[in-house]
Amino acid sequence: MGYYDNINGEDRSRSKKRSSRAGYFFSGLIGVIIGALLVWLLMPSMVDRLPNGSGSSGAIGTSNNTTKQVTTEVTTDVTGAVEKVAGAVVGITNIQESAQDFWSQAEPTTQEAGSGSGVIYKKDGDTAYIVTNNHVVEGAKQLEVTLADGSKAEAKLIGSDVWTDLAVISISSKKVNTVATFGNSEVLKQGETVIAIGNPLGLDFSGSVTTGVVSGKDRTVPVDLNSDGEPDWQAEVLQTDAAINPGNSGGALVNLAGEVIGINSMKISESTVEGLGFAIPINSAIPVINELQKSGKVERPSMGVSLIDLTNVPAFHQTRTLKLPAEITEGIVISSVVKNSSAEKAGLEQYDVIVEIDGQKVDNSIDLRKHLYNEKKVGDKLKVKAYRGGEIIEKELTLTNSPTS
Repeated sequence: MGYYDNINGEDRSRSKKRSSRAGYFFSGLIGVIIGALLVWLLMPSMVDRLPNGSGSSGAIGTSNNTTKQVTTEVTTDVTGAVEKVAGAVVGITNIQESAQDFWSQAEPTTQEAGSGSGVIYKKDGDTAYIVTNNHVVEGAKQLEVTLADGSKAEAKLIGSDVWTDLAVISISSKKVNTVATFGNSEVLKQGETVIAIGNPLGLDFSGSVTTGVVSGKDRTVPVDLNSDGEPDWQAEVLQTDAAINPGNSGGALVNLAGEVIGINSMKISESTVEGLGFAIPINSAIPVINELQKSGKVERPSMGVSLIDLTNVPAFHQTRTLKLPAEITEGIVISSVVKNSSAEKAGLEQYDVIVEIDGQKVDNSIDLRKHLYNEKKVGDKLKVKAYRGGEIIEKELTLTNSPTS
């Protein structure tokens, strides 16, 4: 009796345990279902809060196929200056006549010899005027201008000047919409931001913009004009580190006001040199531009002589031919005198060695030319002190117009 009572007690205990476990299982199952429902309901708001509105996994990211894009139009002093003047910067193509083969009966043909840049500075009725470099147009049989919109126009050479490396050409003003404004290069500050606009390496890169600063003012760079390996002139230029490459020549150097303050002219191209570009200051260029536009050439005073620097004369000839005193080591030798020139009329002769002009010591032909071109004009008197056969002579001559531009 007691045995069976014990058995029945164990059965009741086990039945209670099974009932309790089933309750736990169903409670857990309901919790999992409720949790899953909550996650499913909250998922859209969680996705929206993720960066860029996309999920961290591929499945979540593909739930939204829209890519957000922000458009911000950035305007700076540089972009404003470029917009103001870029339309006035053009490409210039130099077309030359090809050499005819001796055995060929065909007529000589023309072909592109090079390209550069230019700046439209004036629009007068049906004509627009463009300033560029002399070396851009030198030797051209034809000139072609490519405007900022890509249209082309035949150009006419008005005049050029080898000493300042400037030239003026003209085109029809029919499609010209922008004319550049000249600024004042005298007020430029070292370190001031400048912009170079032009066509480096040809028209494929037309209208290229580079920026830099004014690295230096009142620089002088020796220039060999006749390709004899000796400098004939010292160009007065602005120095900039804005990139200037072949094809940029004749283009605009612009300040942040969008005013042209220089005409890009040259750079020093050596493997050990970087960022040395030069431009003709606009204040120096304007008088030459005006004279070229007016008369096609720049009138400069001339003595009527050919010159050789004394430093290039061998010591033997300095002593035997020129008979110079030993202490005279610098000066300018007259190698020839033009017939009927002012020098001949004043009594100057071949092998005279000039050491002073107008009371100022001159060491070389560059010094003499700078005095003539910067301080004298046609019709002025020029006093010359020179050595002839070892003796000092003094002459006065009246300067005449140079036979070349």
